[in-house]
Amino acid sequence: MKIEALNEACKDTFMDLLGIVFTRHTDTSLEAEMKITPSLYQPMGVVHGGALISLAESVGSAASYLLVDPEQYNVLGSSVNSQHIAPAREGKLVAHANLVVKADFKHVWDVTIKDDTGKLISISRVTNSVKPKK
Repeated sequence: MKIEALNEACKDTFMDLLGIVFTRHTDTSLEAEMKITPSLYQPMGVVHGGALISLAESVGSAASYLLVDPEQYNVLGSSVNSQHIAPAREGKLVAHANLVVKADFKHVWDVTIKDDTGKLISISRVTNSVKPKK
């Protein structure tokens, strides 16, 4: 699947609501961007941690989706562990998922989120279950 098709598949979904756009991928990585808007803020004027976790899980899950035949398998997020390092207030966020484990029915990704100056904002480990469709 190409990036254009992945972005098209995400239209009118939660990823579209958050403004997540997938930008490039390899067999072991996926990158996406999310523009920072006030709708992502928590009351203190910084990006809500839940938005960061949603970005990390979206990129990790989409990366697994690109590794399977979607006609035969579902990819389901099973665990996300995140550490927020610094606040983000403006610009855009860039999330980069790197494959750690690709087993038959489990994929594990490390996801870094940086702002558009390259400052580390959050790190996450995303684990996905890969289930055969019935």
